[in-house]
Amino acid sequence: MIAIANVSGFYGDRLAAAREIVDAHREGRVHVDVLTGDWLAELTMGLLAKQRERGAGGWATTFVRQMRDVLADCLDAGILVVANAGGLDPAGCAAEIAAIDERAKVAWVGGDDVTEQVRALPPEHTAHLDTGEPLPDTPVVANAYLGCRGIVAALEAGANVVVTGRVTDAAVVVGPAAWHHGWGVDDLDALAGAVAAGHVIECGAQATGGNFSFAAELDGTEHVGLPVAEIEADGSAVLTKAAGTGGAVTVETVTAQLLYEVDGSRYLTPDVVARLDTITLTQEAPDRVRLAGTRGEPPPDTVKVGAVVPAGWHNEMTFVLTGLDVEAKAEHALAALWAGVPGGRKAYDRVETRLLRADRPDPARMTEAVSLLTVAVAGSKEAVGRLSRAAVETALAGYPGFFATAPPGPGSAANVFWPILLPAADLPQLVGLADRTWTVLPPAVEASEWGVPAPRSSEQRVRSDSPTTRAPLGRLVGARSGDKGGNATLGLWARDDAGYAWLRAWWDDEHVADLLGEDAAGCALRRWEFPLLRAVGVTVVGFLGRGVADNLALDAQAKGLGEFVRARHVDIPEELLR
Repeated sequence: MIAIANVSGFYGDRLAAAREIVDAHREGRVHVDVLTGDWLAELTMGLLAKQRERGAGGWATTFVRQMRDVLADCLDAGILVVANAGGLDPAGCAAEIAAIDERAKVAWVGGDDVTEQVRALPPEHTAHLDTGEPLPDTPVVANAYLGCRGIVAALEAGANVVVTGRVTDAAVVVGPAAWHHGWGVDDLDALAGAVAAGHVIECGAQATGGNFSFAAELDGTEHVGLPVAEIEADGSAVLTKAAGTGGAVTVETVTAQLLYEVDGSRYLTPDVVARLDTITLTQEAPDRVRLAGTRGEPPPDTVKVGAVVPAGWHNEMTFVLTGLDVEAKAEHALAALWAGVPGGRKAYDRVETRLLRADRPDPARMTEAVSLLTVAVAGSKEAVGRLSRAAVETALAGYPGFFATAPPGPGSAANVFWPILLPAADLPQLVGLADRTWTVLPPAVEASEWGVPAPRSSEQRVRSDSPTTRAPLGRLVGARSGDKGGNATLGLWARDDAGYAWLRAWWDDEHVADLLGEDAAGCALRRWEFPLLRAVGVTVVGFLGRGVADNLALDAQAKGLGEFVRARHVDIPEELLR
């Protein structure tokens, strides 16, 4: 068994996480062999490109700060570190870590930077994975989602710290597990199990009660603990956390994370295709959930590449409207704002306005009297900058009670994430350790057919003539949602077999479209289900436009979509609500 702990779910996550895990290991509250984490969300590569332009390095600086705090303790305890925090310059990040402690044998893994290759491609070879459109502009950077074999090679060469560039989110977990257990490229079921475990812990506290639909049932959610995957030789794993930390590890918290940002039952990576619909979860003890049964298929012959493309400029302003006649004040604010912008509203490529009502009649205090009017625009740098000037000039000449949540800014440059495919065989990984650099070829696995277990058949059924009542869907199910480029993903799980029998029968295009509401009008729906987890889901294609960085919506990453649909009222059999 190898125990792998997550200490980061994104660039900016809890700085104290590494210290918390290392202290818990030292105090005997959890066993850890490897510290890992994920610093590279789709949005992050564009942010790191801007950071590099400022001369601040192309890696996650928070990772370096964490290592300055805990690296010596890790080396003392024999805890390895494997992180994708190298971003756009894993060798540079590795050098920063090596300077912290002379005992550190720091390897870097690259080969993911395919910027020049993508820039040289003809348009017909840059088709967007969902829309088929060619790249609209020259990419700022382009990075391939590579697999775990470079990490395995670095650990085999004696590294005790491995810093990678872009690899798949699960690779930083699969790599140490494959190295420890000696898995070859054809150990597909074991690799698939590690991919599933890596997917569960990659977002940190989301596996231990964070962002959990039923968080009110858990203790200590003000500061939840961090997940640990104890991965065994067959690829099965126990998900757990340090004793005495907040939150919980339950079948439902693990289910929620398994549903996060997936696009169906086949989870594709360069190492293996993990069949998420074969996973079983068992609560073995408090805060110990066994993940088993994951089947693996040979990896695809292509690799996903994320190109970051310039997408113009954005700006946003929030006006506070107080007291009576809120809608009239909003109209006044917008009329005055557009009057101050040369060309008015038409000066922008896109405009999004939202009136968020928080006011109530006869308010007893100021917070009961206000509503928010947000105005977001996209266009040229000059145009979005003029929004701020126009807004300021209405301060003394606008609606009564004018004030804003913050001073307006000059706007910011936006990038869009553009997913394409490149041949896997053309993308070897580079590994560097000390004065040595070598190449690791991608895995070559013969295709084969694997049987998939039949779906769970519940003995409980809901009678078709059962009386129904109109109630929030969330009284019956939990949800987890998120973003994959311009698509939103939404997964729902039932809490018992009877609830799943109803949910599965109810989950059709008509009900899903009605559930999502007018914001999803015109979006294609890709429905999927995981019967062994009592779960269903949908990928809403194009729901987020061209992606988070170019999205003017209130919830640009669809993080709240799951809780929105749980709040929707639907006709639910009364026997289930009882």
